[in-house]
Formats: sequence, structure tokens, C-alpha cells
Amino acid sequence: MTAPGASGGLPLRQLLMSLGEPLVELQAAPAGLDVPVRDVAILDPEDPATASPGELVLAIGARGRAALPALRAAGRARAAAVAVKLDAPGQADALREAATEAGVALLSVRRETRWEHLDSLARAIIAGPDTPDTAEHNAGDLFSLAQTVAVLTNGIVSIEDTSSRVLAYSRSSDSDEVDDLRRLSILGWQGPEPYLSKLREWGIFQHLRSSDSVIAIDPHPELGIRRRIAIGIRAGAQPLGTIWVQEGAQPLAPLAEQALVGAARVAAAQLVRRRRELSADVRLTQTLLTGLLEGSTGAQSLATHLGLDLRRPATVLAYAAGSPSEGSDLELTRAEVTSLISVHTAARHRSALLAPIESRVYVLLPELPPGLPMATVRGWAQEVVEAARDHLGVPLRAAIGSTVGGLAAVPESRAQADRILDAMGRGGVELQVAALIDVQAEVLVSEMLALLQERGGLRDPRLTALAAYDRRHGTRLAESVLAWLDALGEVRVAADALHIHPNTLRYRVRRAEQLTGIDLAQPQQRLMAMLQLRLPPED
Repeated sequence: MTAPGASGGLPLRQLLMSLGEPLVELQAAPAGLDVPVRDVAILDPEDPATASPGELVLAIGARGRAALPALRAAGRARAAAVAVKLDAPGQADALREAATEAGVALLSVRRETRWEHLDSLARAIIAGPDTPDTAEHNAGDLFSLAQTVAVLTNGIVSIEDTSSRVLAYSRSSDSDEVDDLRRLSILGWQGPEPYLSKLREWGIFQHLRSSDSVIAIDPHPELGIRRRIAIGIRAGAQPLGTIWVQEGAQPLAPLAEQALVGAARVAAAQLVRRRRELSADVRLTQTLLTGLLEGSTGAQSLATHLGLDLRRPATVLAYAAGSPSEGSDLELTRAEVTSLISVHTAARHRSALLAPIESRVYVLLPELPPGLPMATVRGWAQEVVEAARDHLGVPLRAAIGSTVGGLAAVPESRAQADRILDAMGRGGVELQVAALIDVQAEVLVSEMLALLQERGGLRDPRLTALAAYDRRHGTRLAESVLAWLDALGEVRVAADALHIHPNTLRYRVRRAEQLTGIDLAQPQQRLMAMLQLRLPPED
């Protein structure tokens, strides 16, 4: 499949013909309808207004005059078009004027349309078939296939995946009588629940998953539903989706069912091919990304594969999950957490890349806008942590690596994120989301403790002996000395923290000095004690 951005792009005219009503409406096209659309970009209202040449910019959350910065930025960058939602009819006039001045096309999007649905459909249309010069590949393109089936059946066609998400659909004319189920499905919403319940009750979905034959569904005027025929798209026993044909103003063609059987076979071949290509592409991307994060693969390979700018700022987020709730399947929980991180991050940064490595999940944010505030990235990570807690019941920690000047320095950002997560895992850090500036001291102390734990020769044997004495006799001398040191010698503060009498604390500190020969009046010995007594107890 041709990747978005490759070749010359898809003419805006063809994109609009494929999308059509009820998703978008053309408001202005000062450069004409033959401008090439090469990619789709999501512009969040919190992000700086930026664009790239040939992009269709989806201005999410920017209604009315709030979309003006997006239009101006798109014009400066020679983007293809900007899509916005309008709250009131009068808003279109000001935006049309701004679009004409900027020299960029303006599309209005119906208020009830889901942005993610429009995004996925537009990307699928722009990607298109591999070689559009051949009839075979034109037949394989799902949008082209839907239009062909509409002509052969005299109906209104939509092709859906196994989750009932619309992958492609035929264009509707003004004379077509489109019912609520068709309209809501294309907008990205589910159809009327009473009707969907009936379909389940009648076994329609079960038939579509398990049979290769066409099934007819009677009209239900009381629900606003017209007559339909449908067939499952299958590869052997594996269901891949469904083709639905709604009867419009005219009856379906006599050979509609025969055409639908052939269409299902063509669609199956196309979907299987797309899955294989996507799987191979995903594997290559994961290999290159993991190699970059680990420092074993250069940045140029990943940049060339994905068309990334080597010199744009980038940062790495690292996530580590705590123990799932009792009774949860560990592998399933990991998969759910990874999926959740992927969805939330992709919604915030269109070029985000995700790589699970061992027990952690790393997110590379390439091509960051210059000057992106740390608070913005922190907010993205916090959303993920809260979503994991609220929806999965999984405690999640997130570390924000340093923002580096280009992809070549990504391993440095990953290393910093790992240092922060390591410190979080050893305790002493209460934050769920942290950058190095938040926990600099905690990270350094954590790393010194790790060094002491790994290299026993660096430890003071007298403090080791004190800990052993406590284990043998059930005393709490080491704990009391550490509390006293942490309180900077304030006996009452340390005693309150341990819930003991101040005289008891004084006795314990003196007893520890007598047993070990440690002189806590010496700064170096106090410093060593404060570090070593923080080591976890030995088994």
C-alpha cells in the first residue's frame, strides 16, 4: 500500500468525492480542487498551530473564529485543506474569507461526526490502492469496490469491519433515500439500539460471522430502517467484516445478491492483503524503533522508513505498571495497558510511536513543535495514568525523558526516563508522573543505593553489623538512627515519627554507637549511615 505522503498525493476533488455527504462540505477552495492531499494531521487546540505541505488538517476543538490560527498556519505551510466544525451558520463567512486569504481549502464537518472516524476514513482514501492504473487494484480499493457494488445492486453500500466500524461506503446522490442506520454509521456512531437488538435477536450478526451466503433484512419503518441485504466477508473460517446494501428510492437489482457474493470475495482478498502488509510494516517499524531506543540501530533507518525529520525535537515517555487487581490475567492486563497507552498517545500526537520492551512501554514523540511546554507532555502522560487507574484498575507510573534535539539523541532521552522509573520503583517518589527536574535528588540517591547494593565492598561493615544485630535480636536500632539523622538530630521530631518516647530514641542512638563504634558526630560517617541504612533488609 502506498503510504500517505508518497508520490504526488490524492487530488482534493477525489477525496471529497469519496467522503461526500454527510461527513464534510466544501466551503472554499481558493487554489482549486486539484491540490494534492498527501496526509492527515490532527491539530489539538492546546498545540501550536502548525501544518505541513499537502496535509488535510483536522482542527479538533477549534470552532468558529478559534479556527483562524489553524487556517493561517495551513496557508503558510501550503497545506491542502483545513476541516472545522461550525456552531452557527454565520461562522462560515468569516472562515471562508480567512481561507481565501490564506489560499487553503476549507471543509466544514457535521457536528455529530466523530473526528477519529473522519481521520481513519480520510487516511484510507488517501492511501488508496497500490497501483491505481490497473483494474485489478482499483477493484481491490474498498471505496472503489463499494461504489461498484452500489452500481451493480442499485443500492446504497457500506463495508464494515468485525467491530461494525465503517471502512468504506458508496457515494449517495440527492435522490437516494438514506435511512438513520446508514447515516449514523457513516458519521461514526452506532445505529438505533432497538434495531441492533433485533438484528442480534434474529441471529443476523451470527449468520454474517459464520456463513458465506447473503441474508435479507426486512424494512422497519417504525425505526426509520429500510430494506437491506448483507453478506459476511470471510477468509476461510475467519470473519473479516460485512458488506451492507440498503435499498434506496428504487428496488434492488435482480442480480444484487449475486453481485454481493462476488464483492465479498474481492473484499476478503483486499482485507487479507492489507492485514499482511500492515503486519509486515508494523514488525519493521517495531524493530527499527526498538533498535533506536536501545542504541543498536541508527536514527536514519527509522526516519527513512517513516518519513520523519531527523532534526526535529523528540522525547521519550516510559510507563511501568504496578500489580493488577487480584484475579486479573497478567498478560491480558499488559496488552490492555499497552493498547490504552497507544490510543491516548495517538490522540495527542499523530506521529507517536510505541514499543513495549520487557516490562515497560516506551513512547517516542518525534517531530515535536519547537518550544512545546513540558506541562503539555506531562498532561498527556497524566491522562494515560488516570485512564489506566479508572478503566483498568492498574496503577501506572510514567517518566518523561529529556527533550532532545533530534532522533539521533533518542537513546539519551530513553536512558533518563529509565533512571526516573528505576527511582520510582525503589520507593521514595510519590509522584505518578515525573520528569528529572521533579525528582533529581531522589534519582541520584536511588542510583547511589543501587550501587551500594550491588557492590558490598563499598559499604561500611559496622553498619552492616548493626542491621544484622537488629535481625538477630528483634531490635530497631538502625531504623532509629536513620530517623534521627533524617530529622537532623531533632530528637522529638524523630521520636514522633517512630511513635516512641524521646528518651527511648536517645538510648537507641547511643546503643548503636556503642555496639558499632560509629561516631555520628563525624559528617562523613553520618552521610554514610544515611545512605547505607536506606538499603532494603537482607533476607
